[in-house]
Parts: sequence; structure tokens; C-alpha cells
Amino acid sequence: SLREQDDIAFYRATRALKDTLRWAQARADNEIETPSAPRVFDEALGVAFTPERMPVLTRLLGRMLGDLDTIQTPAKRGFIRPRPFVTEPAETCITPEPWLAESGSYPSGHSALGWAWALVLSEMAPDRADEILARGLAYGESRAICGVHYASDVEAGRLVGAALFASLKTDPGFRADFELARRELVEARQASR
Repeated sequence: SLREQDDIAFYRATRALKDTLRWAQARADNEIETPSAPRVFDEALGVAFTPERMPVLTRLLGRMLGDLDTIQTPAKRGFIRPRPFVTEPAETCITPEPWLAESGSYPSGHSALGWAWALVLSEMAPDRADEILARGLAYGESRAICGVHYASDVEAGRLVGAALFASLKTDPGFRADFELARRELVEARQASR
């Protein structure tokens, strides 16, 4: 398809980013676990993500990774799209583990979680929404730049992330934790001024 041709062209073109700052960012964006991964939003939030000062926010974001697994794992097994570096071996920003080569490329779980986190954080800090959403987009794009996903995998991941957040917002327990986490973030931002 034309879309697949675009995916392949983007994959090939981004191999030229090796040894650039954007390549290094893509490598750093490989982290997906809490409490480390949400620190990618520090600059966008204007405050350091500190799990000790934000335990409810840490738990809330960590929970989302588990919730995502219930959606993405069946999707990856259903679509069974090979990853770019498997189909066309080339340099990636990380050394792919064997399990990564065996796991499906579509949709991108990192992109889903990064976008879901960006949606959560932008609602908690609406004055920083532009920066937070831009960082969430970049976090997902890092997967295509790294060479472990195609661009369309990243786009599908964002849709999954948005659906995940929309679904979680209907859960009373999530909403209660969201409000507590929002207060933690507000207090942390005020203390850092």
C-alpha cells in the first residue's frame, strides 16, 4: 500500500539520524517503566517528576502501563506485523532483544502510553498543555526514529492511548486518584517556583 511505502521510506530516511541528538533522545525514550519514564515530561511540565513527592501520580501512571497491556497485547498478537528492523535489518537506536523482534510492531505500546500520559498530564497542568502534548508526540515518534516501529504503528498507538485515557476517565477509582495526583502535581509546581 502507499501507506506501507511511506512507512518504509521514513524508516530508511531516519537511519541517517544515527549519532544525532534526536537519535540520542530516541534511545532515552526507550524507557517505559515508572518511576523513570515519566521524567521525560520534566521540561514540559516545568517541574521534576519526583516519585517520592508524587506517590499517587506515580501509581496512577504506573497503573496505566498495566491497563495498556490488556489492550495492546491482544492487538499485537492479532495484527502480527513484523518490526522494521526484522523486515529490513538496519541500525536501531537500541540493541533489540530477541523478544522485541518476536513481538508485533502494530500498534506501538510506547506511543500509546506516552500519548495517554501526555493527555493525563495536560489535563493536570493545562497551562503547560502545548509543551506536554508536544513531548508526548515526540516520545512516540522516537519509536519510529529508533527503528523499532513504523510511523503508522506510532499513529495507531496514539489512538490506543487516547482510547485508554477515555476509558479510564469513566472509572471512579481512576478519577479519584487523578484528582489526588493533580493536587500533588500542583503542589510540586508551586513549591518549585
